[in-house]
Amino acid sequence: MLTLIWLLPLGFAVGTLGTLMGAGGGFILVPVLLLLFPRMAPETVTSISLSVVFFNALSGSVAYARMKRIDYKSGLMFAAVAVPGSVLGAWTTHWISRTLFDGLFGAILITLSVFLFFKSRATRKTDRTDDGDAARRGPRMNRQIIDFERITYLFSYNPALGLLVSALIGFLSSFLGIGGGIFHVPLLATVLNFPVHIATATSHFVLALMTFSGTLVHLADGSLTASLQTIAGLGAGVVAGAQWGARLSNKVEGAWIIRVLAVTLSLVGLRLLASVF
Repeated sequence: MLTLIWLLPLGFAVGTLGTLMGAGGGFILVPVLLLLFPRMAPETVTSISLSVVFFNALSGSVAYARMKRIDYKSGLMFAAVAVPGSVLGAWTTHWISRTLFDGLFGAILITLSVFLFFKSRATRKTDRTDDGDAARRGPRMNRQIIDFERITYLFSYNPALGLLVSALIGFLSSFLGIGGGIFHVPLLATVLNFPVHIATATSHFVLALMTFSGTLVHLADGSLTASLQTIAGLGAGVVAGAQWGARLSNKVEGAWIIRVLAVTLSLVGLRLLASVF
């Protein structure tokens, strides 16, 4: 069993990397739990991860709010459809075997990493104009965000596509216990045209709302009862790490965030698939 000595630094690493990438850190924590506890039930793994990601997302959102990089209007709209999906995803984990869960998780991570490798593109911190391709045409929502450094981000996206993406991510986030940021950030940046720094901050805001609802489901069904000490230790670490990750995000270019995310996902996915076969 992990002791507090291991839980705090692990939580700090999860909080730092998760907030830097706007992903919540569940994509790191879930594989670690899967490898450390090969007999742990999927619903227990996801319940621990979701609870820890909630603390991470909440702390990171506070930091990003100070930077004025959260698109609250879009975030609340996305959360409105993501939260119901997260509740359904949390409930679904009770009906899947551990082996199938590991295989699905690994395959999804590798698929997403391939998508990022071929579809991601360098983004600029300043104003940008992108007419988009046919898949993204239609009614557009124009957004303007001015952050704490007085940098202006101008972008637009298809709100209907944004709602669809968020609903699917809401389900996958709770089903896999990873919060959904690893899906939301790249899709916001590459499909919905969000500047990466706004995508990471807004994703974290949506993540806090999604993981809170998913955690409540696991709390109600008793999945969290035997894991409160573990969650407390990891949670203390991620709260501190999230603050540090938000600061680092101001020094890292958006394109590098996406690239690092793609490489990390592929390595984690391959490791999980190797454990299944």
